[in-house]
Amino acid sequence: MSTASLDTATIEIIGSEEEHVAHNYHPLPVVVARGEGAWVTDVEGKRYLDLLSAYSALNFGHGHPALIAAAQEQLTRLTLTSRAFHNDRLGVFAGALAEMCGKDLVLPMNTGAEAVETGIKVARAWCYRVKGIADGAAQIVVAHGNFHGRTTTIVGFSDDDTARDGFGPFTPGFVGVPFGDAAALEAAITESTAAVLIEPIQGEAGVIVPPEGYLRAVREICTKHNVLMIADEIQSGLGRVGETFACDREGVVPDVYLLGKALGGGILPLSAVVADRDVLGVIRPGEHGSTFGGNPLAAAVGLRVVEMLQSGEFQTRAKALGEHLEARLDALIGHGVTAVRVAGLWAGVDIDPAVGTGREVAEKLIARGVLVKDTHGQTIRIAPPLVIRATELDWAVEQLKVVLAG
Repeated sequence: MSTASLDTATIEIIGSEEEHVAHNYHPLPVVVARGEGAWVTDVEGKRYLDLLSAYSALNFGHGHPALIAAAQEQLTRLTLTSRAFHNDRLGVFAGALAEMCGKDLVLPMNTGAEAVETGIKVARAWCYRVKGIADGAAQIVVAHGNFHGRTTTIVGFSDDDTARDGFGPFTPGFVGVPFGDAAALEAAITESTAAVLIEPIQGEAGVIVPPEGYLRAVREICTKHNVLMIADEIQSGLGRVGETFACDREGVVPDVYLLGKALGGGILPLSAVVADRDVLGVIRPGEHGSTFGGNPLAAAVGLRVVEMLQSGEFQTRAKALGEHLEARLDALIGHGVTAVRVAGLWAGVDIDPAVGTGREVAEKLIARGVLVKDTHGQTIRIAPPLVIRATELDWAVEQLKVVLAG
């Protein structure tokens, strides 16, 4: 997008950011100043429909009143103690989250990548202390096309060259197999396998939904070989796909849930590893932690998130609105779109190269008041807040239709 089309204030703010912030992102050229529900407003007062939701961190929309109230009330009482002391919010939050997941224990952290790193440590400790694998020999099976974060351990088993190249040497102990191929996954399991770590639906890859029955097969394989099934539900979980968790779509319960993003209500970072006592109980005091992990402010917001999900309202909305969105996106196939993948209120839309790249389409949508984000060249992702209305989705698809028509 040419800077000639941008307002002076926008150019100045973007320029300041580019001068003083490390260039680890390539943001789209819009400067957001306020948000409410499914809408945001830029510094010049122009409104946009947010179809990204901060990669599902804003499942409940911008500034949801119940979440803001929980944060404000806690801000006046206590924000941080560290885990050096107990606080009066953590146990209540952990109990509610564990119950929602059908598990015993919660290990709270901050970011999604921290949850994944924690899950890796837990799996290794479990396989040495419970399964009896020789120390240092543990292997974890992962899927090609995965996105679990960008820490050095995680990018070591990524096949995304942008995230990986130039950051080695990498941590050993990971084996990659094709996503959606249960036979290949089982063939990769050995006596040294501690866990299988997968996204039930791959988000960053373009909302890649595995074949029907894949998750059930993974669950059966893990049980058969005494291997932990670790489900990274950081983007797919907490109502996004029309169920509380993406694993619920196949009636599967993993051994370990990795949660984040929407768990913090779009207000602050909050993540968690959730599992039964025979798995998470292997972690001993001093072996893992975080100064901010489990802080009372995050716990208060997280508790309200769990309470909101318990009603089932957001899961129901995501399912119904997702079906509504899918019907409208499917009508674009052959008209600038080559493929559409939808799971609840989450869609990957592949753009015909004759129209342009995903980035180019996203930039053109900005001019029409719609925010999406591209991935892997030709794909745009659509993941609006679950509070969006059907009429708003219709309007957004109409804007996409105009952009595709050139």
